[in-house]
Amino acid sequence: MKKFTLHVMLFSLFLSFVGVTGAETLKVRMGTEGAYPPFNLIDKNGELAGFDVEIGKALCEAMKAECEWVTSDWDGIIPALLAKKFDTIIASMSITEERKEKVAFTNKYYTTPVRFARARGTDFEISEEALEGKIVGVQSSTVAENFLRGRFGDIVEVRAYGTQDEANLDLLSGRVDLLLADSFVLGEFLKSESGQPAEFVGPAFTDKQYLGEGIGIAVRKEDTELLEKLNQAIRQIREDGTYARINARYFEFDVYGD
Repeated sequence: MKKFTLHVMLFSLFLSFVGVTGAETLKVRMGTEGAYPPFNLIDKNGELAGFDVEIGKALCEAMKAECEWVTSDWDGIIPALLAKKFDTIIASMSITEERKEKVAFTNKYYTTPVRFARARGTDFEISEEALEGKIVGVQSSTVAENFLRGRFGDIVEVRAYGTQDEANLDLLSGRVDLLLADSFVLGEFLKSESGQPAEFVGPAFTDKQYLGEGIGIAVRKEDTELLEKLNQAIRQIREDGTYARINARYFEFDVYGD
């Protein structure tokens, strides 16, 4: 009888241990757009891919978390986070004061300027005088759009698009004179076969007033524990070489910046 009781007690302790272990497993739903190559995209196999996605997976591994990926249209991605459709936004989102009013951000995981592009054979230059009356395509609800409207909105016609691909197509078809976008994203487009008729023009812009403090991961403000875990994981993958290996698969330079 005593032996039976001992077995029952041991089994109960085992179940208790399993339950505690399971409860401590961090589960995170990672939100991204899936339409912003090379940072996040749907590949030819229908799978999420890109720099953001690989960084997110590395962070999940560093946190020993179970992660699930969820896609969302860019325009509604912050409302979807706040509605708890996912727990993070890892979608090349710039850290800005305006966004900080709604969400909390991790430390940056890369930095990017914005640049203009034009069709080859055109003579558009980047100055207030040269841009007067030009039509400029940009992805809506991005820091590039904020910068364009803030710096040049009174002299150009701003044409905003739901995705960067839509803006790119309108440059190629001649419906806009110029594009403005993240320089890495535009660079990938210009290197592609479809982007050969276009080229960069003018300098890279890094105005923090419009472009923010780098690219971070957004979480709900109340999720302070998750925020700290993500920051620790960013530091870890920077220190252990994981970040550098992912960086090298996409870029020939360190996108983290200063």
